[in-house]
Amino acid sequence: MISRVADHCFWFGRYLERAENTARVLPVTLAVALDADLSARQSWRPVVVVAGEEAGFVARFGDAAMQDGEVVQRYLTWDRANLTSIRSSIHAVRDTARSIREVLSLDVWQTVNELWLWMNSEAAEEQFDADREHFYRHIRDACLLVLGALRNTMLHDLPLDFVWLGAVLERASQTARILDMQYHRERAVDGVEPAVDDAVWLALLRACSGLEAFMQRHGRVTGEGVARFLVLEPRHPRAIRFCIQEARERFGRIRPTPDLPGARSAARLAALHERLSVDGPIEDLHGLLTHVVDEVARIAIEIGGELLGQEVQASQSQSQ
Repeated sequence: MISRVADHCFWFGRYLERAENTARVLPVTLAVALDADLSARQSWRPVVVVAGEEAGFVARFGDAAMQDGEVVQRYLTWDRANLTSIRSSIHAVRDTARSIREVLSLDVWQTVNELWLWMNSEAAEEQFDADREHFYRHIRDACLLVLGALRNTMLHDLPLDFVWLGAVLERASQTARILDMQYHRERAVDGVEPAVDDAVWLALLRACSGLEAFMQRHGRVTGEGVARFLVLEPRHPRAIRFCIQEARERFGRIRPTPDLPGARSAARLAALHERLSVDGPIEDLHGLLTHVVDEVARIAIEIGGELLGQEVQASQSQSQ
């Protein structure tokens, strides 16, 4: 498998997951802004911060715009200059899919193309203005459809392994960012009322599609319980620990023997998974989440340097 195809497969998964997660965060934040007793700045500033766009946003719109939900939503949804916006991510998904068309199934390509065409249509803009919740749901549903088509219509070999490796690494990073919004909300004021705190933790669970699974396991929402669930739960597909374990398994298929390139990437994945395999309380949640985001970025760089800069040598039979 040539490095160009492997690289594009990896980033196809990352861009797709990024678009879906942004479409998860924005409607949940909108609900929090309307229903919880939080200031507009407490509601919207954390979304920009955890997206890594605070400096760029303030430079263009000013600090006061951090409390304007409409400006924040349009920036993170439509802005072409913002490379993390939903439109930019979907454009990157489609662009990347075109370059690896030969390894994607027809179902995957058609679903990606339909999402891209819709995102660039007047109908999407009209729905954004008229029904914000359904607009974001349309994007989430389309991204989930692509993920389902990947798993159910493609050969389970190297291209899919690279796509899924990119997707689960991006998902781990995005879940950490979503959870870290609570830290930035609490920094905005001196304390948060308990009722508001519960409402926000519920919103974070909904953003990660984890509310029903959490209630089955715990039954009562607490900040500590939600944090442990979204970080350490080994069975929920959007929990950070689950994603890193899945990334290790995918990487093991790509690199089935220790003599192949990728030793540094494998070591970093193993170390991060070990740090997440704990039973006690999380003493420094913000520090752990920051470490996850930074370490996922370093792992992606390592993978790019060790595997994607050369021809991938793992055999098809070994990576099934």
